[in-house]
Amino acid sequence: MFLLLSIVATAVVLGLVFAGSPTTLANGVTIDGVDVGGMHASAARALLEKRSAALANRPVIFVAGDRRFAIRPAELGVSPDWKAAVDAAQRQGDGFSLLRGFRRIDVQVFGADVTPATRVLNGALEYKLGLLAGKINRAPRDAAVVRRGTNIVVVPARAGLVLDRRAAERTLVRSLAAIDRTSARVQLPLRVQQPRVRAAALAAAARQARLALSAPVRLQLGKTRWLLQPRRIARLLQLPTAGRTSLQIGGPAADAWIVNLGHRVEKPATDATFAVHGERVSVVPAQPGVRLDAVGTADVLLGAALKPQPALRVGILPVQESQAKLSTKAARAMHITAPVSSYTTIYGGIANRIHNVQLVAHLVDEKLIAPGATFSFNQTTGERNASKGFVEAPVIVNGEVTTGLGGGVCQVSTTVFNAAFEAGLKITERTNHALYISHYPQGRDATVDYPSVDLKFVNDTGSWLLLRTFVSSSSLTVGLYGTPVHRKVVSNTSPLVSHGVPPVKKTVDPSLKRGEKIVDDPGVPAMSTSVTRDVYEANGKLLYHDTWYSSYRAEPKLVRLGPVKKQAKPHPGTTTTGTTTTTTTTTTG
Repeated sequence: MFLLLSIVATAVVLGLVFAGSPTTLANGVTIDGVDVGGMHASAARALLEKRSAALANRPVIFVAGDRRFAIRPAELGVSPDWKAAVDAAQRQGDGFSLLRGFRRIDVQVFGADVTPATRVLNGALEYKLGLLAGKINRAPRDAAVVRRGTNIVVVPARAGLVLDRRAAERTLVRSLAAIDRTSARVQLPLRVQQPRVRAAALAAAARQARLALSAPVRLQLGKTRWLLQPRRIARLLQLPTAGRTSLQIGGPAADAWIVNLGHRVEKPATDATFAVHGERVSVVPAQPGVRLDAVGTADVLLGAALKPQPALRVGILPVQESQAKLSTKAARAMHITAPVSSYTTIYGGIANRIHNVQLVAHLVDEKLIAPGATFSFNQTTGERNASKGFVEAPVIVNGEVTTGLGGGVCQVSTTVFNAAFEAGLKITERTNHALYISHYPQGRDATVDYPSVDLKFVNDTGSWLLLRTFVSSSSLTVGLYGTPVHRKVVSNTSPLVSHGVPPVKKTVDPSLKRGEKIVDDPGVPAMSTSVTRDVYEANGKLLYHDTWYSSYRAEPKLVRLGPVKKQAKPHPGTTTTGTTTTTTTTTTG
């Protein structure tokens, strides 16, 4: 009992002896490694703040590999909270006197270190981490097979380095806030990124590439040969890259070469056509075409290039058969066997007009018209412009003869109209010329003007129709061929009726004598006519009763007159009263 009381008494005495003052820090307490034991709280705080302020503009050296980065605490606004740290250190030996003594004995024996909370400018910290990452980060490099001329080398792989930003953030703040800078350099935390492809994985591809460039390669198709030297093969060879370890023929240079080779090899398919032999029409069979197999060509070239013996480095170009758009079978199924109708017109004029007639006749030639389909002259020829080869020739514009691109086109449209007329087809759109043209069949002319004025008719025969044109330097024949339906066409043309007299267009010609008058063109009065057509089926049933009315503008009478006599000037002081007559001449062209 006495021993127990002695122990308790001793403990109480020790607790009271070590209790010390509550305003001083317990012995054995350190803050951020600085011994502040036994110091008054305010003194400890002042000491820490002074030492921290002295280090605010002293840089810490951070290391990443062989790179060095000096960063000052002030750059990032790093500021430890020393007051809070001192308060935490004070709590290590706090309490009423006896308990405080026991706690301080514990601190003195075992020690206690307080790490201060640290404030930092987050924006500045993130910006600095970004700069560091930009200078430190290095992507991994895969091993690669590289061509230098015709030599093949393997570039070894290299590991990549990446700054661990979250761990680096803690390292930066902790190191810049520390007062005790025992280390001259601080290692930044990095992560290693391994490459996907090592040099060993490319060894086989490198051997193949060297073999591919070791000798020429011969490609052949039938009797045609192509010799590819190693330098050419090198440009077509696609070496392993981006994780791919195989060798290929590919890339922009190879694509361009294969396309060019395809143009040289290609033979377009020929559609089935129709040959006219008088009253008989036969089918000219279609011919299949040939085109290069691009993918197969790349495989054949690579396969030949990987053969070690020079005699075996030969590849047969792979080709595919291309079919015609109109097969022989499909052409025969159209049952185009005989003439349905034809019409011929005679023409002349300057060379440009003849050229245009022949050009547009070619554009509508061999036009196939499906059963029930509408033939459109404008749609078939498209716009008649200089890019298609049309040239300037006489045309009628606003009722007057002038020159323009495509003069002579209406010779063809008129002939097509009359072929459809004689075939008894349903004609849905036709417009007469503004002026009467005597060499066209009366009342059966048809003008066109792209895209507004068109000529249209419907193939209502129930079978296909073929439109053919046969053109010479002075005549044009348009024939329609198909399965004859034996329609009967009866037409009647009314007389050409004149309306009034031509308007007179007078001009003064100084070369003529006074009062002299010369008529250069007698002019043409306005005229009109009509054409009636009755179409009968083979059984005699009336199918169509059509009437086309045509009205033509007048063409002025052209008169040249000699100059009139000038009137004498009135004598000064004499008043003359005269009559002024104003004449207005309206010319309708």
